[in-house]
Amino acid sequence: MASIKANCRKVVCIGRNYADHIKELNNNRPKKPFFFLKPPSSILPPNSGPVLRPKGVRLQYEVELALIMGREVRDLSADDEEGALDAIECVQSPQFLSRLKNHGMILIGMQLTPRNVQNEAKKKGLPWTIAKGFDTFLPISSSIPKARLPDPHDVELFLRVNGETKQDDSSNLMLFRIPRLLSDISQVMTLEKGDMVLTGTPKGVGSVKTGDTMRVGVRVGGMELVEGNIEVEVADKGGLYAYHET
Repeated sequence: MASIKANCRKVVCIGRNYADHIKELNNNRPKKPFFFLKPPSSILPPNSGPVLRPKGVRLQYEVELALIMGREVRDLSADDEEGALDAIECVQSPQFLSRLKNHGMILIGMQLTPRNVQNEAKKKGLPWTIAKGFDTFLPISSSIPKARLPDPHDVELFLRVNGETKQDDSSNLMLFRIPRLLSDISQVMTLEKGDMVLTGTPKGVGSVKTGDTMRVGVRVGGMELVEGNIEVEVADKGGLYAYHET
């Protein structure tokens, strides 16, 4: 998994892709996919230590389905379902053509956001890269074999904090499906081999504090896939950074 971080040149994150999540944050529903970037340095491979909470931040969790690109994608048509799903591995669904190149991957990601930092930036019309860019703010699972994940649009994502379920929803609730996401991104910037795409989070996001343990995973047909598990603790970051109003 360390190679995923080393080979990733950018992480592209889809925002507001689940209707109930939009409502819980009092955001407006987008008319088309919108996205932002995270640095690859935020990736936390499996068994690489805790999530580090910076001083003064209100840290919130988000479980997401993550795609690792297996080839370059540029200016993809929105109706090119074969081309979109051909660019990632672990996809073999009957409604799509089956000529897939096994170079990319699908895995589970947990995106962490210091919500007070992000909200302040939004309120003042400032960029909120800092709210997504801290080291360790993207724990990832191991890759999931193709045979174990037949259709990424029909899996159940869940997240628990200290054993209590906080998020539990199906990826079939995505407002924009994977082909449309990759199309819209690739019309703006080339998706390169090794890039990661996070497809959005369902409802139930909330805060965690130092000492909490987060666990995320995925179920297919009601069966939990061990490859998609992440369990990580929250610890104090230390260092020089402390949140202050901009």
